[in-house]
Amino acid sequence: MVLTGILFVCVTGTVRYLGSDMPAIEAAFIRYVIGLILITPVLLTLRPRLPRGKKMAMFAMRGIVHGIAVMLWFYAMARIPIAEVTAIGYTSPIFVTIGAAMFLGERPHGRRIAAVLAGFAGALIILRPGFAEISLGQLAQLTAAPLFAASFIFAKKLTRDEDPAFIVYMLSVFCTLALLPGAIYQWRTPSLEEVFWLTMTAIFATAGHYTLTRAFRAAPITVTQPIGFLQLVWAALLGLVVFDEALDPFVFVGAAVIIAAATYISHREAVVARQQHTPPSAATKV
Repeated sequence: MVLTGILFVCVTGTVRYLGSDMPAIEAAFIRYVIGLILITPVLLTLRPRLPRGKKMAMFAMRGIVHGIAVMLWFYAMARIPIAEVTAIGYTSPIFVTIGAAMFLGERPHGRRIAAVLAGFAGALIILRPGFAEISLGQLAQLTAAPLFAASFIFAKKLTRDEDPAFIVYMLSVFCTLALLPGAIYQWRTPSLEEVFWLTMTAIFATAGHYTLTRAFRAAPITVTQPIGFLQLVWAALLGLVVFDEALDPFVFVGAAVIIAAATYISHREAVVARQQHTPPSAATKV
């Protein structure tokens, strides 16, 4: 999980280095085309059956939602500090909890609702509406967070009967298709340097998703998620050392509140999962 955080910060660093000269939707499109090339050999080894009907529609919807979220993330990365993008992105688990209640039939108990409200309070500390001007980069990342959460909920439903590697492949396919029209509309020929850095972005992101999957297999989410929050530390250090970005104390205070809320939500989900899979004590007696 530590390696995952470092890899994802490498993704943010390369995108930040590219800056805002290239349209965000074109950069996201090229990243997914390269990612698709990287992951295609994995699909050939799986040889899965192509889904049809509602399942295919679910893959398509996830690709569209995720593609828009990635485009907004690219836009935000070029305009606001890396630590701020990372901190606002931590609101995704909060939106996942809301989406699970709305679309997966999971009942939101009082403690989870309180954690969700705390998470939004943390986001307000970072944005400081009324005290500081909210930038387009902040709005873009704040919009991307619930879209990434929706993508996670789609993935959660698909993992019930689909191979994880195939799910990742289909995400790459439909993200590429979703981003294609906008990329054509705003297309400008990228330089070799831009293609190189977008290739590195795809490599870092693909490796990060792989190590993340390995982490989830190796340990409970209550163990892995707090380590994942170290990504904010790596992001802040990268922004400070490489891009000379000042450390905003409000970002770290707000992030601390969001992290506490997201960690509590993950803890409650783990407790509920154990209760659902652990038989009562009387049933375990021989």
